[in-house]
Amino acid sequence: MPETGTTQRVLRLLALLQQRPVWTGPELAGRLGVTARSVRRDVDRLRDLGYPVNAAPGRGGGYRLGAGKALPPLLLDDEEAIATAVSLRLAAGGTVTGASEAAVRTLAKLDQVLPGRLRAEVRALQGAIATLDGGRVEVDADALLVLARACRDRLRVEFGYADRTGSASVRRAEPYRLVATGRRWYLVAYDLDRADWRTFRLDRLHDARATTFRYRPRDHPDPVALVQRSISVAPYPHRVRILLHADAATVRGRVPATVAVVEPAEEGRCVLSAGGADPAFVLLHVALLGFAFEVLEPEEVRGLAAELGRRLVAAGAVAESSA
Repeated sequence: MPETGTTQRVLRLLALLQQRPVWTGPELAGRLGVTARSVRRDVDRLRDLGYPVNAAPGRGGGYRLGAGKALPPLLLDDEEAIATAVSLRLAAGGTVTGASEAAVRTLAKLDQVLPGRLRAEVRALQGAIATLDGGRVEVDADALLVLARACRDRLRVEFGYADRTGSASVRRAEPYRLVATGRRWYLVAYDLDRADWRTFRLDRLHDARATTFRYRPRDHPDPVALVQRSISVAPYPHRVRILLHADAATVRGRVPATVAVVEPAEEGRCVLSAGGADPAFVLLHVALLGFAFEVLEPEEVRGLAAELGRRLVAAGAVAESSA
């Protein structure tokens, strides 16, 4: 194992290789204050650690940090670490598919090793930045990190929570996955006191902390499907299932995932499940999709569909007679 001085020199060598595309052996030796032979040994040490350092002989040749089969650890200076952390915090609230979740996972790793002085600078910069969020609901970045680490490390968590009625409680849970919808963040977790899988809106959650108790993974539902159903169907007093004469992919392209659940059915059709305060609005939105459809349930909504149809036909007849 290399001594401390050698280790520091190898890290300096790695930092130099990340600064520009190609270095000659004499240039590196001069920067590091060692011989060309020592440079070759340090390059071999980097290769042993998984860094793909390529060497080309002759004029125009030199040492180049290449792309390998696996991603080795990156070496960041203070400014690079701050820029990366701020960018990740902004991306964690973004709307690009997949970027938010990946940003939170990466930020959790970086925040774990970030020195306190740099962490304070990151928060100061983040507080000075404003974004046109398009209606997104902001959540506490520190809570995201606590929950992301707990999901990764399989640690039980405790937090305060207010449900949609405003009723407050303290929850104990086994966190499984964080899900972003574009406007909100949700935690999918096994609620220990209710012995069931639940979804929790992060903007209603406070004082999240990870305990030291690890848990064994349970059989779990699809986290995305659970969140989708919990926000598009479960919260509403009226729930409707409709058979659409169109394939699921086409309908999903027109209906946001936060509005309804669309599942494939036989013969190229699909079933749409949605909720609403008034089922008439659900029927009107489905009718505007432009596909033939049938109300599967509930029974009373079938009668409502027939009544709405008669009204629309009557309105059309009046329009034709007055034309």
